[in-house]
Amino acid sequence: MRKHLKRLNAPKHWMLDKLGGVFAPKPSPGPHKSRECLPLCLILRNRLKYALTYKEVTTILMQRVVKVDGKIRMDKCYPCGIMDVVSIEKSDEHFRLIYDNKGRFVVHRIEAIEAQYKLCKVKSKKLGDKGVPCVGLHDGRTIRYPDPLIKEGDSVMVDIATNKITDFVKFDVGALCMITGGRNAGRVGVIQRREKHIGSFEIVHLKDAAGQEFATRATNVFAIGTGSKPMISLPKGKGIKLSIVDERH
Repeated sequence: MRKHLKRLNAPKHWMLDKLGGVFAPKPSPGPHKSRECLPLCLILRNRLKYALTYKEVTTILMQRVVKVDGKIRMDKCYPCGIMDVVSIEKSDEHFRLIYDNKGRFVVHRIEAIEAQYKLCKVKSKKLGDKGVPCVGLHDGRTIRYPDPLIKEGDSVMVDIATNKITDFVKFDVGALCMITGGRNAGRVGVIQRREKHIGSFEIVHLKDAAGQEFATRATNVFAIGTGSKPMISLPKGKGIKLSIVDERH
């Protein structure tokens, strides 16, 4: 296994400067893929600016003040991914990792009430030991005895303290979704229709709040609410992709 990561091979959405050194922090093995996560040290140093150097990040983490999804994390390369909640108890600050309208990770500040839950996409549904039904979620969790209506592709609201499912959103027409991969990553829209292609990828057609239509693979779609009501607060831009002309104004 490789233990190093060169700066130029780091994912583009980390937005590291090309000349800021030779290496980048290599994400530790964890719940999110290394190309789809943001290491904890980049959150504290590059985004929140609580530390100036890598060494200062270590000093902060060793004080056991940073929690990811309610658990104290001291690994500076811990991979935080979409919908993860990063809490700093000392300053009573809470952040959710989410994509902006250009598909880059943004550390979005949230209220303490919203930091008590997170949304997870159901990746698999199966029977475990002794015939117990369980669902596997996108952040590596396995939750037993889910609601029988929950299927693969749906999203569930998980209470972080108890690790229990409190609510769920069906992955169906009319669901409000965020795109988590591909060219449209970060866009938010309502599902208009789904197309099944035998032997190929299922395609989902969506429409955003500005009336623009776009399509992507079903695997890239993450349901976050119904109609126009998201279950989580969205970052600036609300997931609406602007044209080059609109961005200038």
